[in-house]
Amino acid sequence: MTRKVTANISLTLDGRYNGPGGPGDLGAIVPYATTEVGRNHLSRITDGATTALLGRLNAEGFMGFWPAVAGDENADPHDRGYAKWLVDAEKVVLSTTLSEAPWERSRVVNAPAADVVNELKAAAGGDILVNSSASVIKALLEADLIDRLYLMVCPEIAGGGQRLFDDGLPATKWTLTHQETGKLGEIAMVYDRTRP
Repeated sequence: MTRKVTANISLTLDGRYNGPGGPGDLGAIVPYATTEVGRNHLSRITDGATTALLGRLNAEGFMGFWPAVAGDENADPHDRGYAKWLVDAEKVVLSTTLSEAPWERSRVVNAPAADVVNELKAAAGGDILVNSSASVIKALLEADLIDRLYLMVCPEIAGGGQRLFDDGLPATKWTLTHQETGKLGEIAMVYDRTRP
């Protein structure tokens, strides 16, 4: 069975994964991550995945947060489940600047995302999840290598910041396979790539 490449990211109504303040400006996204729908979505994304593919910024940020959640018995069960998955999963970090892996069960690769994914797909294992690493997701969308998109749409317009779907991406078709709407208006969706 071929390994699927899945990607998860949260976006505002105007398609941004951060606000005008830059990568750390997540004010239009964070309030929805801790809702019931947001946490259900977090549990869903690891289904069948055994490898996490991350950009350097996310790898370093995740390392500073998730391992502690994995050991926190008072943490939300969804958060703890994701944290345990991440700690135990194979982690591949794409970076041109890191010289050593930032945490256990991880390795650093200095190569284009598409090349790394093709190498991973040729090896045995479960699905490959790119979680919130927008630069990696963009590169894989450009190469048409993503099989499933987990999108969380937050009901705010950021008015600035970086967009996921830039002009110039190849035209592709997707099928909605799951949708859940939360009390705050957030929508968690799963789209599978429709291939001829």
